[in-house]
Amino acid sequence: MRCLKAFGERVASRDPGRQTAEIQIRIALINRFLINRFNAPGTAGIVRVA
Repeated sequence: MRCLKAFGERVASRDPGRQTAEIQIRIALINRFLINRFNAPGTAGIVRVA
């Protein structure tokens, strides 16, 4: 498996299915980072304003 590129780099895959998978992986990593960041001890957490 190849290494993941930095988030600022272009999508390198030419096949549309692989492009979709690459984008979904990036989104999943960002979501996981944000969840861990906002649920860390000592932080305010995610505040929902309605």
